[in-house]
Amino acid sequence: MPNRQKKIIFSVAGVLSFGCVLIVAAAMGSQFWVQGTMLCTTGAQLVNATGQELDKFVGRVNYGLFHGQTVKQCGLGGRPFRFSFFPNLVDVIPASLHVTVIFFCGVLILFSSVATGFFVYNAFGSPYETLHGALGLYLWNFVCCLCSCLVMILFASEVKLHRLSDQIANFNEGTFMYKTHTEQFDHSFWLIFLTFLVHGLNILLIRVAGIQFPFQEAKESNVNTGASDLMY
Repeated sequence: MPNRQKKIIFSVAGVLSFGCVLIVAAAMGSQFWVQGTMLCTTGAQLVNATGQELDKFVGRVNYGLFHGQTVKQCGLGGRPFRFSFFPNLVDVIPASLHVTVIFFCGVLILFSSVATGFFVYNAFGSPYETLHGALGLYLWNFVCCLCSCLVMILFASEVKLHRLSDQIANFNEGTFMYKTHTEQFDHSFWLIFLTFLVHGLNILLIRVAGIQFPFQEAKESNVNTGASDLMY
């Protein structure tokens, strides 16, 4: 492939990687990873509410990695409540798992930044093999794909297996009992999935640029060496 086309492809990949840095940073600061509704079971059972009457006992909740808000309803109107995971909820949530999710988000930002630098270097510099060449381009994007997968898997397990929304809804509640009514992952969570797709696209762009996978290149060189040995 001509050198000019490689520069264009690597420049586009570098812009995409830098976009991932901004996307993950924005997602980490938002409170729209999960949204849902919560039912005040205590109030609903007291009046034996059914059908549309349940609407008076259904509140809202949305949260991210650091903070969120709820509007609790138990038949007497909404009670808004804003909270932070640190330090408010650190004793009632799986703190180690939550910190691990934040850690891998940070790692994702770091290696997306590294990938951006390597794409720019390969587009306008004079890259040599090892980590500055094909191996580095594949490696950093693969690490970013892996980190984004870990973030989604770990956060989903925290929400679903550890019932994070229930823990939040019942925080500092002594009289009323709440349980999750509906729950879904919000757009900030899916932005992490978008970064996974973008880095996967970057790997394809590297291949389109004419750079073989490192292990494939080594395998082909061994085959060529073996063929030349047979000729002698």
